[in-house]
Amino acid sequence: MFNIFGRKKPRGGLRPPRGPGETIRPEDRDHLKNWAAGRAFIEAYIEPETVVNEMSVVLVDENGEFTRRRIGGPKGIDAVAKLLNCPIYDVEDTGYPQRMRRRIERDRLLRKRAEQRARRARFERGELPDA
Repeated sequence: MFNIFGRKKPRGGLRPPRGPGETIRPEDRDHLKNWAAGRAFIEAYIEPETVVNEMSVVLVDENGEFTRRRIGGPKGIDAVAKLLNCPIYDVEDTGYPQRMRRRIERDRLLRKRAEQRARRARFERGELPDA
């Protein structure tokens, strides 16, 4: 009868930032092309669209380094295939490559060690630890 909160109709389902079927943005395309240019072996892994994120691609090189960019939707898969001419996998079917997971873990450990060194240096200087 009365709408005390001011909403005229209930909200529909949440939508991703872009509508489905759109293709890759120029700035994302340029980044992917530049990132792949100096690498010998790359693979592309398509990540599905979620409520929060639109469809994206992860490029992984032979050392496990990776980059992630939005591709907008299914048409973006074709754009990536034409742009990079590399193997493309669906991450839901194949998962991420082991070399990428090892690289993420290695980077995490190195970052943690650097934080520990910084804390130790502050402690040795007599600074109080963060509360």
